[in-house]
Amino acid sequence: MPASTLTAAVLPPLHLGRLTIESPVVLAPMAGITNRAFRRLCRDYASAGGTGASALYVSEMITARALVERNALTMRLIEHDPGESPRSTQLYGVDPVTTAAAVRILVAEDRADHIDLNFGCPVPKVTRKGGGGALPWKRDLFRSIVAAAVREAAPYDVPVTVKMRMGIDAEHLTYLDAGRIAEGVGAAGVALHARTVSQAYSGDAHWSAIARLKEAVRTIPVLGNGDIWSAEDAVQMARETGCDGVVVGRGCLGRPWLFADLAAAFAGRPERVTPDLGEVAATLRRHAAYLVDFYADELKGCRDIRKHIAWYLKGFPAGSNLRHHLATVDSLAALDELIAELDPAAPWPGAPAEGQRGRAGHPRHVVLPEGWLDSPELTPAQAALVAQAEDDSSGG
Repeated sequence: MPASTLTAAVLPPLHLGRLTIESPVVLAPMAGITNRAFRRLCRDYASAGGTGASALYVSEMITARALVERNALTMRLIEHDPGESPRSTQLYGVDPVTTAAAVRILVAEDRADHIDLNFGCPVPKVTRKGGGGALPWKRDLFRSIVAAAVREAAPYDVPVTVKMRMGIDAEHLTYLDAGRIAEGVGAAGVALHARTVSQAYSGDAHWSAIARLKEAVRTIPVLGNGDIWSAEDAVQMARETGCDGVVVGRGCLGRPWLFADLAAAFAGRPERVTPDLGEVAATLRRHAAYLVDFYADELKGCRDIRKHIAWYLKGFPAGSNLRHHLATVDSLAALDELIAELDPAAPWPGAPAEGQRGRAGHPRHVVLPEGWLDSPELTPAQAALVAQAEDDSSGG
């Protein structure tokens, strides 16, 4: 894409309450991915890029109940590196009281500078109890949860944002009402994954919905999410929708340097990171070391890096036998031996390394509580069920 075209699509810094995000880009929370190690790697690339502009890197999702009960895994997931700023945490809750208590912990104990509320989870075990992406259908419950979080965070000047989907399916869209409600109760911004719950990650994201949300929500930033596989995709989304920033998820899998690309693109600069295989292998090795540090356990860190191997090597020449051994690595020494078998001079493969990453899946029927769609009002029986849509664990 010509530099002149990019310049025309430049976005200013993103303002979320008191926070200014120089590069209007947010790392989407991804279970088992956006831990402290991966966030650090993304920040490394962004800070080393030509612009040096910082993005907002959100933690893995944690549940309000798990935080209130101070679950050990959850307490580790909300940890941030000493130099990580702003510290961003995504919270999932289905009850205003528990959500308020969880937010109170984060802000009163100075554990977060930004809180994002998750209302987009499409996992069947969550939606069948009325949680996740199904919850905004119950407007009063949605309003109460967001208002409770904003109320607790406000005295500490910590902005609260909302991430959601378009709705349950094409016949039951909720995003416009949810956006207006979030704006009305004081949220600092809203992000839309432009798919329905029934789509999960299949098909194409409906960027036109982001544009409609931008028209409906006038006083706070609107962020777009879905099918951003490159910096050019992000610029195109901004141009087509008028969004104030973008949220990037699967597009950065095995490509933490995407945040340097995005910073350059939104600054109107044409340069892109196109690493050769030697640079990619060095990044993979650094990621593994960060994971070992995160877990304080070499075996756990090496087991975690396994799922990233295919993403890092996408499009590069590496035999199936080597890929197999890399995907079963159990120590940093073993990883070093295998990396040594790669050709460090192999150039960036271009198109074969681009495009979709992660599983897309297929559209599906959304399992909901009985009578869930009959009314936007919550019945006592549904209230009892939705309380079970949040357990005491986090990261999933």
